[in-house]
Amino acid sequence: MKQFELKYGCNPNQKPARIYMADGSDLPVEILNGRPGYINFLDAFNAWQLVKELKESTGFVAATSFKHVSPTSAAIGKKLPPDLKKSCFADDIEGLDDSPLACAYARARGTDRMSSFGDFIALSDECDEVTAKLIAREVSDGIIAPAYSPKALEILKGKRKGAYNIIRIDPSYTPAEIERKQVFGVTFEQGRNNFKIGRELLGNIVTANKELPEEKATDLILSLITLKYTQSNSVCFATDGQAIGVGAGQQSRIHCTRLAAQKADLWHLRRHEKVLSLQFAEGVGRPEKNNIIDLYLSDTPEEVTGEDVWRKNFAVRPEPFSREEKAAYLKTVTGVSVGSDAFFPFADNIERAHQSGVTYVAEPGGSVRDDLVIAAADKHNMVMCFTGMRLFHH
Repeated sequence: MKQFELKYGCNPNQKPARIYMADGSDLPVEILNGRPGYINFLDAFNAWQLVKELKESTGFVAATSFKHVSPTSAAIGKKLPPDLKKSCFADDIEGLDDSPLACAYARARGTDRMSSFGDFIALSDECDEVTAKLIAREVSDGIIAPAYSPKALEILKGKRKGAYNIIRIDPSYTPAEIERKQVFGVTFEQGRNNFKIGRELLGNIVTANKELPEEKATDLILSLITLKYTQSNSVCFATDGQAIGVGAGQQSRIHCTRLAAQKADLWHLRRHEKVLSLQFAEGVGRPEKNNIIDLYLSDTPEEVTGEDVWRKNFAVRPEPFSREEKAAYLKTVTGVSVGSDAFFPFADNIERAHQSGVTYVAEPGGSVRDDLVIAAADKHNMVMCFTGMRLFHH
């Protein structure tokens, strides 16, 4: 296939639209089902690069959930503990523990379900039946993977009344070293960002605490690879093999950190017993449950627990979850990793990260205030690596 005609570009008024290879060669993808659009392909190609690199660097199968050209999360194929399965709405998936790929997607989808609604999925390996069953019940626009088992393909083709977008990519495809794009009729050209992110990138530990366990190094690598394909500025919190908070596309780094931290905090709170024990009213669907949980954990829980509305949402009125209780629970969180795609210019980023349980940090370094940032990390006994590598992505 030399080219693929698209319905329209970013918006319906942007026609004509297509994808093609400028050198006249075949596209590295095959559309197995549906008709992916312009933004679908932007998500698909960025997402595929992320999971491919994540597997190459960590050795684990990987999955990501993309929306509007940034990952909502990415994860490797580690088994989920029981509370996380329930928090991710995956505790009833038969065979989940036997499919590392399904575990990776359950983590990625379950991290920020609000943002993942209508996602585009990328898998590092062949999509199996268990993963397909998990995807089948989620609201999603499409998927890209190197292969699909016959049963998985059959399941996925049944989504969206048969119109689900399924893309197979050639895993051996290597793009040209020079990439180009146009903005306002002007062509931009640059070398591809082929920098490999691995364990060796974390060798320059600048804090007094230099104890970096391998499991935490993997989390830092995961956060950095996630950032490599996230619209900048961006900051990523990670733990236990998954990104738990991505703050993307903010002009200020502290706003990136705050956004990522808020998402990470919400991910932790969703695993609290008060949330896991919520009893929803009959007929409340999965997306609605997610929205209800977010409101229950917000500063205005009465929107779903108030005297006049709780019966619509719950079979049993839930106990209040006070701001003080939530703060006390979050203070027990430790061992979280955070990566930044550029240096932290002020120590306020470290202070905010500390409030969300961060112990391990990876950032390029190079700020005129590096000494203040290091001092803040030392104050909280953090381990901080200066990678020397910026990871802007636009």
